[in-house]
Amino acid sequence: MNRREFLFAAASAAAALPALSFSGKLFAMPAHAPRFLLVFLRGGYDCNNLLVPHGSDFYYASRPTLAIARPDPGDPNSAIALDANWGLNPVLRDSIYPLWQRKQIAFVPFAGTDDMSRSHFETQDNIESGEPTANRGSFRSGFLARLSGALPGTPPIAFTKSLPLSFQGAATDIPNISLKGDTKPHFDARQSAILTQMYQGTSLAAATADGLALPNTVSQDLRDEMAHASRGAPSAKGFASETQRIATLMRERYRLGFIDIGGWDTHVNQGSVTGGLANNLRNLGEGLAAYADALGDEWNNTVVVVVSEFGRTFRENGDKGTDHGHGTVHWVLGGKVNGGRIAGEQVAVNQQNLLQNRDYPVLNNYRDTLGGLMGRVWGLRDSQLQTVFPQARPRDLQLV
Repeated sequence: MNRREFLFAAASAAAALPALSFSGKLFAMPAHAPRFLLVFLRGGYDCNNLLVPHGSDFYYASRPTLAIARPDPGDPNSAIALDANWGLNPVLRDSIYPLWQRKQIAFVPFAGTDDMSRSHFETQDNIESGEPTANRGSFRSGFLARLSGALPGTPPIAFTKSLPLSFQGAATDIPNISLKGDTKPHFDARQSAILTQMYQGTSLAAATADGLALPNTVSQDLRDEMAHASRGAPSAKGFASETQRIATLMRERYRLGFIDIGGWDTHVNQGSVTGGLANNLRNLGEGLAAYADALGDEWNNTVVVVVSEFGRTFRENGDKGTDHGHGTVHWVLGGKVNGGRIAGEQVAVNQQNLLQNRDYPVLNNYRDTLGGLMGRVWGLRDSQLQTVFPQARPRDLQLV
């Protein structure tokens, strides 16, 4: 058995048998040491249909088919009002909204990085490195690895197939285990015909036809890009199904975690309260809510941050989707999070305030906001925060 197989077997056993530790001995760590989980949505999710700017007429003019209706108690498909300006996608009514009501989640709009490339891979790497975009000192050093080095006795783990850039460059070896990925097959014309005939006359005929027809509406280049943007990360559905295992490992053994979730590059037929984005949000919300429940009392010692490389264009495109944008919305969750609010610097959602007349601007740089958050969670000194996020200016948004 090689080391990688050993790590996977040991971690899987730990999930099944909470009384055992990774090495057979209990980790010596404070009983109430904080837990931190970073959830990376690969593909650039459409934050405008998560946190709905229902107070903006410009939103409704810009999205004739994608906009989510203004809050209406009589319409279950309308946005859930969070305040006078913002609402929540109703697919999160039973998962994320109860956390909002308990003030255990905050949203930070106009968030992101100073990377203007709108490239999935370049921006993902810039975020995971945690270094200033114009002055990256290393392409194999991640901010979570540097954070781990500043926090002795805080065991890290990545729930990924390979070690993400976030955790690369650490002084000690960091384990990673893969969650079940997206196993959806891709069929050529001959295979599609065989499958269509196979399911003809059954209850699955319509679903099979829809699933096989959709790729034909997208060019091959765009299909490739949408798949590659996920970098092999499991789907949101996969995350929801693996929540129990993640929670067990984080509760019993680890204090610093990373997971990525793919499938957020929605150029075509994005939908609003139905469709691909809504399904992803629903699964993500259910997974996060289940994670909170599975941690039990330890949810009070936990902070979860959800990020993505960028947002989407504010206006919908001609394919009833959205294209690569800039500013996005970050989520901060936890039992002791100062939630039930929209945090950080904001501007009115109108055409005048768009970046380059297309995107949300970034007013809350992720390096600054995460630095401020980590300072509060672990009491890190300024010199330590500069190691994690070089040249950042940590901003304390009082998120915890």
